[in-house]
Amino acid sequence: MPVFRFSFFVLARLAVTAGFAAAAASRPNILFLAADDLRSDLGCYGHPEVKTPHLDALARRGVLFERAYCQQAVCNPSRASVLTGRRPDTLRVWNLQTHFRETLPDVVTLPQAFKQAGYTSVGLGKLFHNQSGPRRPPFPFSDPPSWSREPRFAEGAHWQDWVVPGDAAGPKAKGGPVQCLDVPDEAYFDGQIAASAVAALREFAGSREPFFLGVGFWKPHLPFNAPKRYWDLYDRAKLAPPDPAAAPAGAPALAAHPWQELRGYIGVPKTGPLPAAQIAELRHGYLAAISFLDAQVGRVLAELERTGLAANTVVVFWSDHGFHLGEHDLWAKTSNYELDARVPLIIAAPGVARAGGRTAGLTELIDVYPTLTALAGLAADPALEGRSLVPQLRELAAPGKPFALSQHPRPAYGAPTHMGYALRDDRFRYVEWRELATGAVTARELYDHRTDPRETMNRAADAGHRGTVEQLAAHLRSVAPSARR
Repeated sequence: MPVFRFSFFVLARLAVTAGFAAAAASRPNILFLAADDLRSDLGCYGHPEVKTPHLDALARRGVLFERAYCQQAVCNPSRASVLTGRRPDTLRVWNLQTHFRETLPDVVTLPQAFKQAGYTSVGLGKLFHNQSGPRRPPFPFSDPPSWSREPRFAEGAHWQDWVVPGDAAGPKAKGGPVQCLDVPDEAYFDGQIAASAVAALREFAGSREPFFLGVGFWKPHLPFNAPKRYWDLYDRAKLAPPDPAAAPAGAPALAAHPWQELRGYIGVPKTGPLPAAQIAELRHGYLAAISFLDAQVGRVLAELERTGLAANTVVVFWSDHGFHLGEHDLWAKTSNYELDARVPLIIAAPGVARAGGRTAGLTELIDVYPTLTALAGLAADPALEGRSLVPQLRELAAPGKPFALSQHPRPAYGAPTHMGYALRDDRFRYVEWRELATGAVTARELYDHRTDPRETMNRAADAGHRGTVEQLAAHLRSVAPSARR
């Protein structure tokens, strides 16, 4: 009898343990792939001249969001927003220096939510902002509470991603904005990050525990460094120049910025226009960096398939914001124009998403957090400001949002005096520039994407659009009260 009782309890316990293991195995894994400064210049987004076969293949496996927008077109605020599911004004993070835990110390990040739900949460590369410089906040930018293990490749500076012959280790001095050398992929950060991601997937393949694997690539961020074979994919003589090259007619001065990021590299004029040859070189380098990034994504996705993990893994690919390459007489990010605010977003969710689907519904990056937790069956956090995209994954015709909201301060770096809020609806991009001290609107912009998709003419003062401006201004007041510091 004692033997029977022991056996019964052992069998019962084993059954419960097996049940927990089966439940864990049924939960989808998450592969969270991030790019830096990547605008929607991919083959799958209608740019066949850009060589991105692996991201194009991912789009054929999942759903491509044609009109996804970031919340602020600079690294730290955008990434903090995505990974906490809050807008920059809620976080009170608008610059590169402020850590979101300085303002919301107890916020649960996206990888942290999965960690708390029993997932192994691993971060590789740039996911949160990689702050460098003299000012260090009380919280590491890699955000240790988010991860089950110490993240790798999470700190550093982009301009240190250089190959210096004879100097394989140690920090690199800031150089020019491009580099083209015949070196292996792992000579640069992204090749090393991809190799680490492949190793992590092999480890996960031997475990039944669900995982959240964040892989943050640094490209195509400046400097445009990629091995020579990726440069060789493009003929510089055939690349188009910036179009439109000039600022929009009637745009306020606040809409522009002085290209501070690009001008910090050696060999770039500190004032005035760039030489035509340098413009062509930079545009060539950006495309090479995109193709280099695509190859690293391909390495990771190939390992996901090889290990058999793909069938139960949700893959999401996104970029923190877009980028200007001379269009609108701008370089880099930090504007409220479409080229900076619009981003690529692809989600492949086996058994949920329709393979090869495309949806034109308006989407924001703050929607990624509630989407992934919903797909994994995690409890919804009522404080999240985005909404789940699962309905659009299941039915491509499901409506998107009525508006996407972006913003950026002026000046873009340093103590701001104004905040620009951009409201994007199905047809228009409407921007208000507000004085931070008073909340007063000092300038407006309106771009009609039905007739002017390149945003060449500010129509805010047109009598024929007066009603549109009033309507969009009312909507903006309801969703974006003036930010005050």
